Amino acid sequence: MDAFTIHAGIVAPMDRPNVDTDLIIPKQFLKSIKRSGFGPNLFDELRYLDEGKPDSDNSHRPLNPEFPLNAPRYQGASILLARENFGCGSSREHAPWALVDYGFRCVIAPSFADIFRSNCFKNGLLPIELSSDQVSELFEAMYNTEGFSLTIDLEQQCIRRTDGDDIAFDVDGFRRDCLLNGLDDIGITLKSADAIKRFEEQHRQRAPWVFELLEV
Repeated sequence: MDAFTIHAGIVAPMDRPNVDTDLIIPKQFLKSIKRSGFGPNLFDELRYLDEGKPDSDNSHRPLNPEFPLNAPRYQGASILLARENFGCGSSREHAPWALVDYGFRCVIAPSFADIFRSNCFKNGLLPIELSSDQVSELFEAMYNTEGFSLTIDLEQQCIRRTDGDDIAFDVDGFRRDCLLNGLDDIGITLKSADAIKRFEEQHRQRAPWVFELLEV
């Protein structure tokens, strides 16, 4: 996955609490285990005026003019500002896949569902938890400033603003290092590839009959 070090981007709002994973990416689109292709159906129920169907041509679907992500001022946004309990509901890794495929690199909220937060880190999406007051202040600044942007410095664990004081945030050290180095679960495992190979060779010598059965 792509490493996350410093990212600057336009901020877009999801100004409602308890946004669940079915709202992020509805269940009818969960037909693939690939990480790409879900962006066009991100927030499908809110984003379009018709009912979304798998494999439909989204370019011809009527857009909901009241949905913020459809507004010109939020086009190209890569930082999502959200409310409490973002990512609640069923455990589906497709939710961060859809956010990343759309173009988001970071979600800022007062709280996240635990499994969603974990899935974000594993897929290169940085979830930043701030206080409700801090998030509300960012919402106000964003609504008052077209093209409102932030710079996220993961190494320094700091959100930099051009219109105010910087905001510090905390990230688990292990997850932080994984994002900084672009390591998902497979990447973490491959770092120990030599040790794994040595173990397999030693195990083959100790129990050759196991490998004979596997090779039949």
